[in-house]
Amino acid sequence: MEQATGLNAAQMDFLRLLGHIKTEEELDELRQVVCDFYARKIDEAVDKLWDEGKWDNEKNEAILKEHLRTPYKYAK
Repeated sequence: MEQATGLNAAQMDFLRLLGHIKTEEELDELRQVVCDFYARKIDEAVDKLWDEGKWDNEKNEAILKEHLRTPYKYAK
């Protein structure tokens, strides 16, 4: 259920936890824990795609060769 703030319960819980952080080192450590959590989730999702045959080396190579930069038009 959403709170009057527009935040959901998970967001409110996380904000309460943030209130206990006292130092920059603790904040850095929490950032690393969150990054590690999401990195693990991404690894699990990619492994699942691979196991289901929806991802393979050919797709990896195609992404490596893909040009994703925005073309810029320079003023003359």
